[in-house]
Amino acid sequence: MARKYFGTDGIRGRANGLITPELALKVGQAAGLVFQRGEHRHRVVIGKDTRLSGYMIENAMVAGFTSVGMDVLLLGPIPTPAVAMLTKSMRADLGVMISASHNLFDDNGIKLFGPAGFKLSDDVEAQIEQLMDENIDKRLAQSASLGRARRIDGVHDRYIEFAKRTLPRDLSLDGLRVVVDCAHGAAYKVVPEALWELGADVISIGVEPDGFNINKDCGSTSPEQLARKVREMRADVGIALDGDADRVIMVDERGHLVDGDQLIAVIAQSWKEDGRLAKAGVVATVMSNLGLERFLASEGLSLIRTPVGDRYVLEQMLSQGYNLGGEPSGHIIMSDFTTTGDGFVAALQVLAVVQKLGRPVSEVCHRFEALPQILKNVRYANGKPLDNPGVKSAIVAAEKRLNGSGRLLVRSSGTEPVIRVMGEGDDRIVVEEAVDMIVSALGLTAAA
Repeated sequence: MARKYFGTDGIRGRANGLITPELALKVGQAAGLVFQRGEHRHRVVIGKDTRLSGYMIENAMVAGFTSVGMDVLLLGPIPTPAVAMLTKSMRADLGVMISASHNLFDDNGIKLFGPAGFKLSDDVEAQIEQLMDENIDKRLAQSASLGRARRIDGVHDRYIEFAKRTLPRDLSLDGLRVVVDCAHGAAYKVVPEALWELGADVISIGVEPDGFNINKDCGSTSPEQLARKVREMRADVGIALDGDADRVIMVDERGHLVDGDQLIAVIAQSWKEDGRLAKAGVVATVMSNLGLERFLASEGLSLIRTPVGDRYVLEQMLSQGYNLGGEPSGHIIMSDFTTTGDGFVAALQVLAVVQKLGRPVSEVCHRFEALPQILKNVRYANGKPLDNPGVKSAIVAAEKRLNGSGRLLVRSSGTEPVIRVMGEGDDRIVVEEAVDMIVSALGLTAAA
């Protein structure tokens, strides 16, 4: 059943468009009611990134939660994985991250975590949606039972210590010059400090948020500035996080991009050698390159594919007993450490391999040759473009053009009105032709 508010990663949309104070209030009330289980005093932790609209949404959610009797602990700007970790460690009933991840400042979103630090299931989100559209006046707290709200100090230090503990105690980043791009987002304080504490020579960019510049020409979705800085500073490696730091892309000493697939390959091979893989395989999505699958096979490891979205990767990991998974976008989940994607912890695992091998990042992080992969996005105003007969015919024609030499993936984004068209194969020209057939049909549909 189609959901009204929740997408593949919480609720996301234009601030004061879809994401209004009224909506945030309703989410707080509904989620607060769903997670009131037992007679104890219930609490929720709320973190956010650096968007201007975060103030508005945070205050509305505080009103929602306190109105149903939940106490609120405000964390301020902090990475999404830190919210997940603190939800569990602070024994909260619920965790909230106010962020639109890699989107620009005029969007925002609400991500929810259960008491164990995991994102909510579809069923629980459906319960929250149902309550959001009901009259809950009779379920509001009595005057004497209203919740309280207060800001919590020291949460950055807690996350830094948590991240450092994912590395061997004797491992140091001494001698490593690192450029880190925090996308003017949630990690702008904690990650540079953590790298410095680990001994790295740190050059920080994207650490001057003003409410408007999050992800703007920086971060994991725009790593060009990082690549230039790495070359300029003759650094050993560059790390690019997104606005809420749950994904990471890296840059080698030459300024060349290292995507999530290559990072997964590095971690998987290292963990296999150290006997740390729970099972002989890795979980990834349908977007991961066939080159990764072939590399893992050469290592005796399987690649289990899921639909796009880190929540589906995690669900498969938990149900099948795998402890490593991720996406080419840089969402990497290591269930030994985290309950959600953690860009910084993933980067630390890769840096540990770099230090262990004593080789340049360009060698360490190039484990396979990626097959040509073309991804194009087509924005639409309304309707369901994939149901259009012309689009369906174009997809059939594109499949015939590939003639079994590659694969196509056409899907709706779960977070914005965009159709994503991905093609992959050994012959780039053929792949481009196949993708363009579908993009052209979608363009005609959008213009109609």
